[in-house]
Amino acid sequence: MKILNCPLNGPRNISEFVYGGEVTEMPDPNACSDAEWADYVLMENNTAGVIREWWYHAATAYWFVAERNTVTDEVVRTYPAGALFKERVAFGPPTEEGGR
Repeated sequence: MKILNCPLNGPRNISEFVYGGEVTEMPDPNACSDAEWADYVLMENNTAGVIREWWYHAATAYWFVAERNTVTDEVVRTYPAGALFKERVAFGPPTEEGGR
């Protein structure tokens, strides 16, 4: 059984979690093109080595960040998303072109 340490709930069975993708820098949602936004939302770098990933504990609806080695599948550490992100992102109203 694989165990993942949730920063909120402690060590839990991996079946309680959902992978949310790589943590990457978000483009300005009010200024980027649709192609840039799609690239941010849908594409992954697929880097070999230690990367930051979003993880979601389904039982408590808690999002957090894990640093995981993609070569060995070892989770190096986990921590609350607030350790990386200090402010919320404000999304503007949709534009006439249908974008953000």
